[in-house]
Amino acid sequence: MARIEINRSGEMDVFVRVVELGGFSPAARAARMTPSAVSKLIARLESRLGARLLNRSTRQLQLTPEGCAFYERATRLLADLEDAERAASAGEQPVGRVRVNTSASYANHILAPVLPAFLSRHPGVTLDIVQTDAVVDLLAERTDVAIRAGPLKNSSLVARKLGETALMIVAAPSYLDRCGEPHSIADLERHNRLGFGYARAVDGWPLSENGATAIVPATGRVQASDGEGLRHLALSGVGIARLAAFTVRDDIAAGRLVPVLAHLDAGEKEAFHAIHIGQGGPLPSRIRALLDFLAENGRVC
Repeated sequence: MARIEINRSGEMDVFVRVVELGGFSPAARAARMTPSAVSKLIARLESRLGARLLNRSTRQLQLTPEGCAFYERATRLLADLEDAERAASAGEQPVGRVRVNTSASYANHILAPVLPAFLSRHPGVTLDIVQTDAVVDLLAERTDVAIRAGPLKNSSLVARKLGETALMIVAAPSYLDRCGEPHSIADLERHNRLGFGYARAVDGWPLSENGATAIVPATGRVQASDGEGLRHLALSGVGIARLAAFTVRDDIAAGRLVPVLAHLDAGEKEAFHAIHIGQGGPLPSRIRALLDFLAENGRVC
């Protein structure tokens, strides 16, 4: 019996296109195939693997758990194959796009100042930077690297620590002139405590007074979706905010913000990590180049 040749990399490429483009028709256009041919290819792939990869409906396709796992491995293998081909012709220089998801605070205060050095060191790499404080699904958002603050949940993600920073309560001189400076936890009751518009690991401000630590809720009249938003509100004199120290040091040095209640600081620090999909498997050189650069130049303190 003749042996049936299977183009596994071709199947993976079509499957990844279906997932990332959201359907058989756009994937067919991108791969220069017919939608029927793409549908049959996915059906053959599922039959060979003995697992359903996609749940199909009239409106959308949805990855099954097996499909998620296969997509993760397929994208990594295709990236490795692309890297191998480029290495053979380009002296192993990292090439390609890296999609980065990070908070606006980290992007503005840590990442932006060092980006020229990274781009100069790796001229073949392009970056697509998305700024949000919301925790995203790396697979669903097609994110290569996410930079996140706070404790990490157990998952299939791999993390590289980028340091940690103190958290400081600050206010603009104009606000303190208008509303007075608080000196105790009780004093905070009459102040506009600016907070985040989403749940956080510690939903409030830990403060130590008279040997006890209390969590003071940030229940002011204004909330924001990210730390940079809160910083600008504080700079405008809207209220008091608790922010990462690296984001407000220059403002404090310039007198634009003033530390408040430093004597009640509970000593909490917030860790930052660069995270990516995969447990110890090989990384595309473009992603590895960014992670190595951040470990050296993108640390917070």
